[in-house]
Amino acid sequence: MIVIVTACGSAEEADRIGAALVGERLAACVQILPMRSIYRWQGQIERAEEWQLQIKTRAALADAVEARIKALHGYALAEIIALPVAAGSADYIGWVHAETDFPV
Repeated sequence: MIVIVTACGSAEEADRIGAALVGERLAACVQILPMRSIYRWQGQIERAEEWQLQIKTRAALADAVEARIKALHGYALAEIIALPVAAGSADYIGWVHAETDFPV
C-alpha cells in the first residue's frame, strides 16, 4: 500500500480528481484537506490556499494514478509524491487492496 499526495488550487478540482480516482478504482479512498502553501515558483515566493489529496492505493497502481492526476490537474507542475506505508491495520490495508483490485 502507498499514499500518494497531491495538491489542487480549488476544492472543486480536488473533489473531481478524488471522485475520478475512486470511481475508476485507482484509489480506495481520497481524503481532501484544506491547507496554506508557501513555495518558490518561477523565481518568486508564492502563497496559496490549496487542497491536499491523500490518495490510498496499491503500489502497483502508482503510475496509473500519476497519469490520471496529470490528465485531470490544472497546475503546470502538479505535486505527485508516493509514500510507502510501512505498517498499518491489516484490515484497512486489506480493504485498500480489495477496493483497487482489478486487472492492471
